Amino acid sequence: MGASTSAEPRVSAEQREAETVAASTGALPMLQKAFSKLANPETNDVPLEKLQQCLGFSREGRSNHAGNVPDLFAVLLDHLGSSLVDQFFVADKGGISWFEFVKGYNKCCARVSASISLNMLVRVFLAVTGRGNVTLHLEFESGDADCKIDGYLLPSHVFMLLFMCWAMSWDCRNLKGKGSLSLPDLNHLVLSVITSCVKVEGGLNVWDCDISSLELQLPAGKFITWVMSTVPCLPDCLRQYFHARLQMTVTAGDELASSDSSSVGDISSAAACDYILTQGRAWAISITQKSPVNEEISRALISSGGGTDEILIYRSSAHGRGLNRFWSRVEGYKGPMLILVAASSGDAHEGNSINRKWVLGALTDQGLENKNIFYGNSGCLYSISPVFHVFPPTGKEKNFVYSHLHPTGKAYQSHPKPVGIAFGGTPGNERIFIDEDFSKVTVRHHAIDKTYQSGSLLPDQGFLRIEALISEVEVWGLGGKVAKEVQNSYKKREELFTEQRRKVDLKTFASWEDSPEKMMMDMMSDPNAVRKEDR
Repeated sequence: MGASTSAEPRVSAEQREAETVAASTGALPMLQKAFSKLANPETNDVPLEKLQQCLGFSREGRSNHAGNVPDLFAVLLDHLGSSLVDQFFVADKGGISWFEFVKGYNKCCARVSASISLNMLVRVFLAVTGRGNVTLHLEFESGDADCKIDGYLLPSHVFMLLFMCWAMSWDCRNLKGKGSLSLPDLNHLVLSVITSCVKVEGGLNVWDCDISSLELQLPAGKFITWVMSTVPCLPDCLRQYFHARLQMTVTAGDELASSDSSSVGDISSAAACDYILTQGRAWAISITQKSPVNEEISRALISSGGGTDEILIYRSSAHGRGLNRFWSRVEGYKGPMLILVAASSGDAHEGNSINRKWVLGALTDQGLENKNIFYGNSGCLYSISPVFHVFPPTGKEKNFVYSHLHPTGKAYQSHPKPVGIAFGGTPGNERIFIDEDFSKVTVRHHAIDKTYQSGSLLPDQGFLRIEALISEVEVWGLGGKVAKEVQNSYKKREELFTEQRRKVDLKTFASWEDSPEKMMMDMMSDPNAVRKEDR
């Protein structure tokens, strides 16, 4: 038998390795389809212009100019596609080969450490701003993927970086639809960066501050630390956007829109919404940790086709104040919940003459139960407005949630337990406590709490407890359709039991002499009379 021959070209070890890495992420079939649609049939390479259009942000029917950010942001978005191609792909004379196509995808989307992923995001941001003629004072010590970043950022640069990440997150979830991008209010995130990275001489009035006008130098190292500790999922916006764009090529065909911003309209500023959980706050919470909860938040509040009514369980202004009204809405829900409280408190330094409005939140991993003790397995506290911070568990204690209604069947208790909703601390000394009328919330110093990480829930909180008036309470169910269906089934069973208890067998009381009404009237007229039953 003669030696067998094959017409197939030999595959290098490097290409096999790249394909193996892509296959480990489950993206290899998608990459093969995307490459076949993008590649030139004659050269079997992907033209640079075509890949830039594929990864570019702008599409027909969409906007890329915002009225609530500098006009320069529109230009930066126009350069996103070309910057991504330059950052992750190496082109030959005819374009990008299959090997370089897979390598480029792996550079951006393969599993890497958090520090490398963040470095890639900063490099892309540097490339985008460089093409937009924006000067950043950032430098990489070397070309290594995990090298140190030197220099500093200005608050305006942080705004642009966060807005770019938001735009990528929004685009991933709205690829199929056409419409204008609304840029949310992200002041709470930028203030979080400022307060974490620098100390402002004379203090910083976070309640009334024009952030865009601040010329503070935020050290790159401290900014990196802030991202890793507060919003570690921020770099995932780049990976998700990159993958979604290639996926869209497979599902939508070759219809790639031009990145020319002159053919589209203006981005409208985020529509005013009276919910506590705005798009900007929801996005900030969604990038704090990797969890199905965050995916549920993004699906409902970031996607244009999402519906807030699907996950909004309770709202005090719509469903009524108080623990009983609250409980009638949340009872039976067995999934994670996000509980938000908007309140206002006086400034002690101003003789309580100035009201400060702020928002706190608590994320639970399970439904609420009527107990007179703390319970729960995990959770997080959030300082949402005016400054965003997250307080994950410490692992020392498990006093995550306390939810106690008035006890039934007991007329007197010598040491009654507090009635209300609480997070952290101990009964009677809670870190956050909402009273049963939902009229007042009490916030205490973190020293009394070993369940959640330390830190001030409010700016300049101090050691004394703060009592504030509640303006709104919201509960968002983040357990998906399954948790909602379970709650609906629970409510139907409770309604059935209630209806059965209300039913009375009229045949039992066929005559007036045997009716309970006559028995009650006889007892009222002469309670000492001897009854036949007592003889």
